[in-house]
Parts: sequence; C-alpha cells; structure tokens
Amino acid sequence: MSRELIVHRAGPAVTVQDGGRPGWIAFGLSRGGAMDRLALAEGAALLGQGETAALEMGGVGGRFEAGCDLRIALTGGAMRASIDGAPVVWNAAHSLPKGAVLEIGPVQSGAYGYLSLGGGLEPEELLGARSAHLTAGLGRAVAAGDRLPVGADRGGPVARKLAVDDRFSGGALRVVESLQTRLFPEEQRRRLGETTFTRDSRANRMGVKLVPDGAPFGVDGGLSVVSEIITPGDIQMTGDGAPFVLMAECQTTGGYPRLATVIPADLPRVAQAPAGAELRFSFVSMDEALAAESAYRAALRDLPRRIEPLVRDPADVADLLSHKLVSGFSNGDYHDH
Repeated sequence: MSRELIVHRAGPAVTVQDGGRPGWIAFGLSRGGAMDRLALAEGAALLGQGETAALEMGGVGGRFEAGCDLRIALTGGAMRASIDGAPVVWNAAHSLPKGAVLEIGPVQSGAYGYLSLGGGLEPEELLGARSAHLTAGLGRAVAAGDRLPVGADRGGPVARKLAVDDRFSGGALRVVESLQTRLFPEEQRRRLGETTFTRDSRANRMGVKLVPDGAPFGVDGGLSVVSEIITPGDIQMTGDGAPFVLMAECQTTGGYPRLATVIPADLPRVAQAPAGAELRFSFVSMDEALAAESAYRAALRDLPRRIEPLVRDPADVADLLSHKLVSGFSNGDYHDH
C-alpha cells in the first residue's frame, strides 16, 4: 500500500526541505535546506526518528489529507492547526488517521512552520537531497493536487510535546569577523553592536534585509570589492547601507562587502524573525563561536530527553495537590451544570 500525504491547498512558500546539499559550493550550488534546521531536529525528536525531509511552510500552511495512517509533528513558528476541525497543539506529535484532514493556517509567531511525518517525505532525490532549491531550479513549491510520498514508518508514540525556547521574535545574534570586517572603519564595527535593526518585509530563502535605527553602514569603494566565496550567515552591506543576512539559498559568491558573519547556531533566530522584529548583533571570538556550536550540537542530541506527554498521568505529578483540580460545585439539583 502506498503511503502519501495528499495536498488540497498549499501556501505559496510551502516546499519540501531537509538538511540540504553540502559539498556542491565549488559548482556554484549553495547548501539550501530548511531555513530553520532546529525545527527539523525538533520534529524528528518528537517522532522518535532520524532527521528526514519535511514540509517547510513560509507564512501560511495549507490543507492536507492523510492517504494512510500517519504520525505527524508540528514544529517551528507556531501556526493555527486543526485535525478534522479540532484544534491541535503546536510543537507536538499527533496521529493523523487515513482520511483525516489537517488544516494549517497562517503563522502566529515566527516565519516558518514545519510539518514532519513518521517515515519522512520521500520525493525524488536530486543531487543527494530531497529538498527544493528554488533559486537553483531544483524541485518546486508544493501545490494543490500533489500527492507527496511518505517513507515507511517504524511507528512510535504520539500525543507528545516539546517545550522550546523563544527564537520567534528577534533578539540577540552572535557574529564573528568575516574576511572583510577590517575594511569597515572602527567606528562602524563598534556601532554594529550598539545598533538595533528591524527585520524588513523584504526577506526570502536567499536573504533577510535588516534596517538600522541609525546611520547606514558602508565602506569607501565597497561596491568594487572583488567577488569571492560567501556563506549563509554572512552580513552583506548593500548600496543603501542596510545589511542583508544571507540564508539557506544564498548565492555562492558575492561582491558586496561583509561586515560580519552570524554563527550557525543563531541562524534559526534570523530565519524565524517576523517582519518588524528587532535584532541586535554582538561580536564574539572564534573560540566563543566554537563553544556555542558545541553547545548547540549538544542541545540537539538532548532533544529526545526533553519530550513530554501531552497529558500527564496524575500519578506522575509530584505536586498534584498544589494544582487547581476542581472549578465550581453543584448541589446535585441541576444535572446539566
């Protein structure tokens, strides 16, 4: 029996994404993959499986039907979601029986929500990955009428949730010096850490524009910098002095000067910052950046241990009597109360 997810409606930025395609940058192809890779890892932890391809939903989700009994996990930026009309919890795993309809509405926090499935989505592999890389012409956006193949699911518990830290409303970003940081005057390097930036509405899978609350940034002759290799996280200064943070589907070379590079552990926060969110930068040393990366990877490994049941057994609640267990009372005369 084939396993599939039937798409009845999909937002314009719904794509299949996985960890991307490392190793192709010399051929002009950036890694791509999920904008918020932490959300992929959270979905995998909730389903008790390794990382697989999932649906990335930018801004709005869609209407999906289970073509067979499925397990799902909803992670990333929270979206309004229901199964057969009944609201379901975000950052949690649920059953989606054959024929059940999953509605996922607009994002309520952050920018990208993720729908993971037990067994993972298995569209055709291209250059070693299943993810769509729209700027490179690999794959395409998901559309109504698609029937997305789902891999074999070894099964596992559902009705589980995961508490996540807020990375959906902007905040602090750690950066390291890039190859061109020293081209910028010392005053601008200092000011980078003192400036509040607002996430502009111009953002996509290639990059996110930020607007400074003060003077613009730039260097003399900055527009004549020789093009060289760039990477996700690089902060390019364009001609108007507003920075762009390069993201998953960025180009592989660029000629705009780069003031700094956001460390990988903080890129999910950039990806999930909604328009209007405030972001700030702070320089860290390379040792501090490596320590942050080590802590980030340790946190990923620890995700399965943080999974909790959606409904706790009262016998497992040590402080049960400190909770409000009953609300209201009746003398028994009004049986509908």
